[in-house]
Parts: sequence; C-alpha cells; structure tokens
Amino acid sequence: MTQLNTPYPSTAYITGFLREQGIDAVQHDLALATVLELLSKPGLAQLQAAALATDEATRSAAVNSFLDHASSYISTIDPTIAFLQGRDSTLCHRIASRGFLPEGPRFASLNDYADDDDNPDNLSWAFGALGHSDRARHLATLYLNDIADVLRDAVDEGFQFVRYAESLAASQPSFDALATALAQPANLIDATLERLTLATVAEHQPTLVVLSVPFPGAVYAAFRIAQTIRKHHPYVRIALGGGFVNTELRELSDPRVFDFVDFVSLDGGERPLLCLIEHLRGKRGVSRLVRTFTRNAEGAVVYTNWQEPDVAFEDVGTPTWDGLPLMRYLSLLDMLNPMNRLWSDGRWNKLTVAHGCYWKKCSFCDVSLDYISRYDAASATTLVDRIERIVAETGQTGFHLVDEAAPPKVLKALATELIARGVHISWWGNIRFEKTFTPELCQLLAHSGCIAMSGGLEVASDRLLTLMQKGVSIDQVARVTKGFADAGVMVHAYLMYGFPTQTVQDTVDALEYVRQLFELGCIHSGFFHRFVCTVHSPVGKNPAQFGVTLTPLPASQFAKNDVGFIDTTLDGSGTTHDELGAGLKKAIYNYMHGIGLETPAHTWFGLPKSVCPRTKVKPDVVERALY
Repeated sequence: MTQLNTPYPSTAYITGFLREQGIDAVQHDLALATVLELLSKPGLAQLQAAALATDEATRSAAVNSFLDHASSYISTIDPTIAFLQGRDSTLCHRIASRGFLPEGPRFASLNDYADDDDNPDNLSWAFGALGHSDRARHLATLYLNDIADVLRDAVDEGFQFVRYAESLAASQPSFDALATALAQPANLIDATLERLTLATVAEHQPTLVVLSVPFPGAVYAAFRIAQTIRKHHPYVRIALGGGFVNTELRELSDPRVFDFVDFVSLDGGERPLLCLIEHLRGKRGVSRLVRTFTRNAEGAVVYTNWQEPDVAFEDVGTPTWDGLPLMRYLSLLDMLNPMNRLWSDGRWNKLTVAHGCYWKKCSFCDVSLDYISRYDAASATTLVDRIERIVAETGQTGFHLVDEAAPPKVLKALATELIARGVHISWWGNIRFEKTFTPELCQLLAHSGCIAMSGGLEVASDRLLTLMQKGVSIDQVARVTKGFADAGVMVHAYLMYGFPTQTVQDTVDALEYVRQLFELGCIHSGFFHRFVCTVHSPVGKNPAQFGVTLTPLPASQFAKNDVGFIDTTLDGSGTTHDELGAGLKKAIYNYMHGIGLETPAHTWFGLPKSVCPRTKVKPDVVERALY
C-alpha cells in the first residue's frame, strides 16, 4: 500500500517507457482498488460480519465503536468516498456539521486542536469561518482512520493504509515470516485483492506481469498478487522490482521467492525490463539478463548481470497515467498544517528531474546504491516537454518533484524554461538547503510555480552535520529557508535523532534551533525520524569512523538493510533516544500548529534536570544568522 491521494510514479514511468519502445503495456493500481472495495457499502457490511466474529471479550475500542454504529458507517461510506474524490463537494456542509458521520476513537484527537475550553469543537483557528470543505475533509479522514483501525483489529493486525504488514518484510533475513503469512487462508482483505487481481488479468490477458514494490509495506500484497496469478494462470511470467527490492534484496538467495515470481530485478528498471522482454521473446538467453535474479533448473538462485549501459535519463521518456483512475484517488487531510498536508492532499503528477543525487556524500544515506550514486539529469527543455505532455494527458497542473535532492542548477533552468514558455504549474520538491539557493533564486522558483520545498536539516548541530558530511551549516539552513519563506514558499524540514555520538545536550540544543526556525518563520513543518543504520550507508560500511560498533547480522537469504549498532554516548545518562524521540515529536507537532513556541526546549522531554539539561543555544542565534 502507498498513498491514497495520488498514484505512485514507478508504474507511470515504466509504462510510458515501454510504450515508447513499441511494447504493449498497461498499468493498474490494485492498492487503490482494494481500498475502495473495502471502503464501500458492501465492503463495510463484510467488515461488520468479520468484526462480529471476533471474541467479544478482547475487542478493541475501535471495533466496539464500529459495531455500535455499523449501520451509520455502512450508510455514509459511499457518499463520503465520493466527497473525498471530489465528486460531491456539496456534502461538505453536512460532514462539517459533525452530525453526519459516526465518530470513533480517532475523533478524540480533535481535543488536541481546541482553543476554547468551553467549546472543544472550535476549529475556526485552523479552517476559518468559511473553511467548510477542508474541515469536512479532515473529519472524513478521521472517519476513514477509524475504519482502518477496525480492519487492523478485526481482520489483519498488519493492516495500514500506507505501511501494510511491513514488519513481514523490512530487513527480514528469512523469508519464513512472509511464507507463513502467505500460506494462511485468505482473510477479507486478501480475498478482495485476489478477486481484483483475477479480474485485471482476465481483462488484459498479459504474458508478463511486473510488480513494483517501493516499500516494505507493499511486499505482502505484491506476493499475494503473484500467488494468485501463479495459481490461476501458471503460464504468465511474473517479475518483481522497485525500491524495496533495490535496497533489501541485493543478496537474495532463498529459492522459495521463486515459487511466487520468475524474475527479481535490481535498480533502474528500463534496461533490465527490455532485456527480460527480449528473453521471453526468444531473442536473448537467460545468461544475458541484466541485474536479474532467477532460479535455475537445480533450484538455486542465480544472479545475472550482463554488462549493458543503462538507459540515459534524457531517454526514459514521459511517464503516462493512462489506465490509472485519476478521479478515484482520495484527497485526505490528515494534518492541519498547510505544508505537511501536501503529502496526502490533492492528486500530484509525480516527476523526477534527475536520476540519483548530485551530492551523494551524506553518511546516513544509501550512497553506494544506484538510486543515489548514479547521477544523470535531463535538460530543462526535455523536462518542460514532459510536463506539457503530462498536463495534456491528466488535465492537472500540480507536480511533486520526487528527486532525492533536486539540483539547484537544474531547478533554475527548469524555472526559467517554464516562465519563458508560459507554462503555468504548481510544483514542490525536495532539496538540500545549500547556499546556491539565494533569495534571488528562491524568488525565481516561486515565480515559476514553486509552492513548497522540503529538505534535510537532520540534527541541528554543526558538529553532527559535519560528521554526517551534510555539506551545510545551521546558519546556512536558516538563511536558505528564510529565503524560500520570504518568497512565499512553504518549507518542511526533515529532522533526525539518535545519530551516532549524539548526546542528550545535542538533542536539546537541536530542538532549540528548530524552535527558533519555526518562531522566525523560516520553516513551517517538520518531522523527526529515528536514525537507522543501513548496510549500504557510510555509517554501515565504516562504523568505527562514526564511533559505533555494528551488531552482527544473522545470515540472510531474503531481506537485508537495517543493521543494529552500539553507541555508548548515552550510557549513564538515564535515558534513551526513544525517550528523547517522544519529546521531539510532541514538540514538533505543537510547533506545526503554532503552539508552545515560548516553551523552553528541555521541558518537552518531561525528564528531570539531572538527565535533561537546559539548552546551551543562545535565544537569538538564528536571528543573528539572518540579520
């Protein structure tokens, strides 16, 4: 499962590329189709039956609430989905009134936003007097989240809209857990996915099915799809690729994977797929496949990498959304923060301006892998040509640039070309907060349609930023983010905690820097991620250089990515990074809603003074960097 508001771009890129090569290709989003089947009147009736079959003594609050109001859920689900798809905007008034939808445990979060003790439903600070539509979408999103909790508690404990059953696949050295889950009888969610899979295969009669698996949360469903096709259409060949495969299955050796699929290909999919199709047409032997795992006649896994050049990014063609039901995606409003909501709100045309990362030095990143290390950009003319074709096809002018870090030179050329050709779009993307983004460049990007930028501040500590080889300083980040903010561009900061040698003092000081950035309007949104060491990163490859010792990994035949490590920095402090992380996330959640910016940074952690010191950062350090 991936986002519900817009298609994941991998199938659009591959479909567009194959069609430009004269190969008949179609695409389907079975994740969206499955969710829409479950979130329908018949789907909720089936969910009610499944919930009633659970043990009454152990039912969760979400299940009990759903069963108490099942008839209301069943009668309101179809019009609510139509509203979230933009097909019935007039329903917003009834939803916003709080009298239309049943309200389960997720609605308790509304109390977090209340600004009037006498009226806990007062959301006017967030939506204003006329913000009925946004208010209604936020309430409808809470309603869907309540239903998702019921699916999790009554049907499948791994269910989530985005990270479905990811624990079965993420960094699992053995295929055992996934094999066991796939051997279980189909539950309501599985049966829905299987039925849709068979209908799709019957419609198109494919000879080759390619499954794109971007994240661990998409792995279980991908194997269920493969299992279904293998059982009912054994002569259809199946290939597996995507981000999860590229990062975690590089040392694949378990032959049981090939009970479900025939091929597993790594990295950029264009060249491996062309070679694979030639192989299936009898024009290329298996020994000339590119970056592809197969199982040989003796039952052993074989990796073949015939040396052929990758397709240049300039030549990968224009992605196509043909075949994807663009009007059926759900525009959700999980977070009230205007910047943060972009990830789930609205249908964005996903586009990449370059393959890989031009910096490729950050010590926490998978810089040794192709998706980072092989940098290859396209010209501004080519990019705007693609943009115009996509707008003509989809009728929508919103673009999310999904690069690891979009290069400033390419963005400048892109903005100049958009303006020169009079192409009007709204776009946002991910960058490094480097000094090249001057106030003048920020203004140019905004003039071309840039509405938001996200970038990695990571740990706001110059010592740790240097250790990370991030190539930026706190003062520089402050100036760049303020330049974007002054240009009317919203800014999101990716933040990190638990990096090697990070002390409690580092963490408190980092939060103080972040507080000042929010207070001065430099950033508008942020999220703290727990640092994870991967085997492909500089930390994973040279741990001693970063003051840590890796935990030995078990022998792996399946997934391998995350690796544990020992960092004695916090020994004796009486706390852990996880405890500190809870305080960081609480603080950032409040900052994004304009709350608590006068609260001393150390108080968010709720720890005694002996454990959690006050910040050593001066209260005007960011202001002095700016002025």
